[in-house]
Amino acid sequence: MNQMATYDLMETMRNTNEWLGASARAMASYPIWGMAPHPMFKVMSAWGRVTERSFARMVIKPAWGIKTVVGSDGRDHLVETKVEIARPFGDLLRFDVPSRAEKPRRILLCAPMSGHYSTLLRTTVASLLPDAEVWITDWHNARDIPVSEGKFDIEDYTQYVVDFMKHLGPDTHVIAVCQPVPLALAATAMLAEQEPEAQPLSLTLIGGPVDPDAAPTEVTDFGRRVTMGQLEHLAIQRVGMKYAGVGRQVYPGLLQLAGFLSMNLERHSEAFSSKIAAAARGEDSERDQHNRFYDEYLAVMDMTAEFYLSTVERIFKDREIARNDFSVNGHKIDVAAITDVAVMIVEGSKDDISAPGQCLAALDLLTGLDDAMKAQHLEDGAGHYGIFAGSSWRNNIRPLVFDFMDKHASHLMAAEGEPEVAPVAAPEVKADAKPETKAETVVETPAKADVAAKPATKAVAATATTSATARKPAAKPAAKPAAKRKAATNTSRSAKRK
Repeated sequence: MNQMATYDLMETMRNTNEWLGASARAMASYPIWGMAPHPMFKVMSAWGRVTERSFARMVIKPAWGIKTVVGSDGRDHLVETKVEIARPFGDLLRFDVPSRAEKPRRILLCAPMSGHYSTLLRTTVASLLPDAEVWITDWHNARDIPVSEGKFDIEDYTQYVVDFMKHLGPDTHVIAVCQPVPLALAATAMLAEQEPEAQPLSLTLIGGPVDPDAAPTEVTDFGRRVTMGQLEHLAIQRVGMKYAGVGRQVYPGLLQLAGFLSMNLERHSEAFSSKIAAAARGEDSERDQHNRFYDEYLAVMDMTAEFYLSTVERIFKDREIARNDFSVNGHKIDVAAITDVAVMIVEGSKDDISAPGQCLAALDLLTGLDDAMKAQHLEDGAGHYGIFAGSSWRNNIRPLVFDFMDKHASHLMAAEGEPEVAPVAAPEVKADAKPETKAETVVETPAKADVAAKPATKAVAATATTSATARKPAAKPAAKPAAKRKAATNTSRSAKRK
């Protein structure tokens, strides 16, 4: 009951601040104050509007807002979001464009479960959609999941990704962003061992902690300083009476948000002070850059306690993925079993969440994969957020990722008589996605923003494979027959569209 009371106390504080903002806005907006004009009333009303909106957004899941996509025919095509697989803790969501011909590229985006909703990758989806069919892992807020649905830890997360990969078939490209990078690698290795004909064509790993000790950051230092007992005592609470998940142990979204804000408190304070001043002058708008950014940033979700604690203990403290000692349901996974899935690593030189080297460590584990099927890219000047959204992603990384996918899918597509993949073009998507502006890059999740974003005119760095003196496969497992893989891919491509 103590944990439940603490959870309800945090919700009470949030609700009270929302009410105070609404009250201040209403009181300062009465027409009678026009008889004694004073800037205090405008500032009070502006403070109330900003405060009310900010605290209200903390319990609202943002909308995807991707309405249409421009096709190769120059027409706007409507985008529909469809749940293809519904699970208690997360769905497989498709962005379907029924009025256009299906694209050869099929991409599964593994979204992070790190305090924010999958909509954090809205701009990533919008940039991929013009040139690909896109699916995403859409994780649910733990507070809304009844205790009767059981637990959800990193093993369950891995199994979800395995099931989604099986559903989409072997002609799929997987992109994992941030937190799910090591688990997507483990899921691919599971398929390589158990159902090799269901493996994806390629795996792109973007800024994730495969080996947190490869390049220590503030996040990894915190994980080493705090014991698991301390972490459980400080971070874990039980969902209160207001939600369907009453009694479930969680790492509350509001507590996570407090941590996010404290890491860049000065920048957040400055952003909100500027917003209130603009609102008092009548220069703000409903969908200005501040609101678009903070509507997403402030919308947080609870994580199950077992998922959060197992992530800290097994990924960061014990480094099970880095040591190739990760198990799912008692079965030890060997990353070296991956022999014919092309793997690309993307990192940002100024990433202070998953510093350069943490994600690159995956290539050292892939001893069964030929060097020709490995690639890496370090984006100069990009921070954590910039490597999957913003100008660095759009102008530099996205074209490289598409080229990598096409290179390693071309032989299979040629065998099936598929048409050539259309050249990668700048995406034209009408979405409720925030534009790339300086004000927006004030903050990022969960740490600093990409304040030194790479200019669009800078030359794209070439994708480099690992050096010849690096990883050499030791005892390379036998690759599955090409005919078997081709037959599985043909079956997947001939399936009816949902």
